[in-house]
Amino acid sequence: MNKKMVGAVVLAAAMMIPATAVSAEGLKLGYTCMDGTNPFFVTIENKMREMVEANGDELIAVDPANDVTKQIPMVEDLIVQNIDGMFMNPVDAEGILPALDQLKDAGIPIVGFDTEVADMSYLVSYAGSDNYNAGKVCGEDLVKRCPDGGKILVLDSPTMQSVTDRTNGFLEAIDGAGFEIVGQQDAKGNLQVAQGLAEDLLTANPDVVAIFGGNDPTALGALAAAKGQGFTDLLIYGVDGSPDIKAELAKEGSMIAGTGAQSPVTIAETAVDIMYKHLNGEEVEDRYPVETFLITADNVADYGTDGWQ
Repeated sequence: MNKKMVGAVVLAAAMMIPATAVSAEGLKLGYTCMDGTNPFFVTIENKMREMVEANGDELIAVDPANDVTKQIPMVEDLIVQNIDGMFMNPVDAEGILPALDQLKDAGIPIVGFDTEVADMSYLVSYAGSDNYNAGKVCGEDLVKRCPDGGKILVLDSPTMQSVTDRTNGFLEAIDGAGFEIVGQQDAKGNLQVAQGLAEDLLTANPDVVAIFGGNDPTALGALAAAKGQGFTDLLIYGVDGSPDIKAELAKEGSMIAGTGAQSPVTIAETAVDIMYKHLNGEEVEDRYPVETFLITADNVADYGTDGWQ
C-alpha cells in the first residue's frame, strides 16, 4: 500500500468511515442541495467535502438556486460524469422524481439529507432533522408567551418538505390556543423574499403578535421588515439554529424569540457515513433522525454564536 493509500485509510478510520471503501482510483460522489448559498447548506457541503476528500475521494457539488428545473439537468450531468453515489436534497419533493428515476436507472445509490423526497423508496437511506419537532417547539414557546393568543403570520415554503413539516409542527402546537393566521405566504426559504412579503403583510396587519418563518433566513427577513416598519415587540421564530439567528437572540430586546435548532454538522457526518457503509456492502437503516430543540435568549449562551451546534 502506497503512502497516499495509508494516509487515506488512517483518515477514514479516524472519521469512522469503513477503510475498505477507500480505493486507489477514488470514488466520485455527487451532491446537490436546494440553495447552496444558505449558510446551513454551506456548512453541510463543507463538512461532507472534508470527510469525502479525507477518504481520498471527490465530491462534485451543484447548486440549482432553489429551481428544480435547474436541479434535474444538473443531476443528469452528474450521471454523465459517472458518479458512484448521490447526496440529494431536493428543491421540490415531487418535482425531483424524474431525476431520481434517472439515478435509479443508472444504478447510482442515493442518500437523502435534510429534506425528504416524495417517494422515499428511491433512497438507500435518509439523514435529517426531526423537522416537525423543530416547528413544534417554536409553537409551544409561542403559546407560553402569548396565553391569550392573537394574530400571526406564517412564512413557509410549500414545495420544501422540510419546511412543510416544520410548519405543520408549529400549527399543531398552537392549535386551539386562540391564534389566528391572518397571512400565510411562500417565502421560498429566502431572506429577501421573506422581507418583501413581511413588509406587505405587516402593513396590512399591524396588530400581529408573532411571525413564524420556515427557516432562519426567512425569520431574519421578517425581522428586517419589522424593524423597518418600527415594530419593537413582535415575536419572530425561525428554524435552523444558525450563527446569525443566535447572534440576534443574544442581543438585548431582540424580536427574534427562538429558533428550532438543528445540527448541519451531524446531518453531514451521518449522511457520509451512510454512503460509505452502503458502498462497502454494509446494511443501513432506512432513516437516521437528528435531534432538534429550541434555542432562545435564555439558553443561547450554551450554544455560542460563532458557529453551528
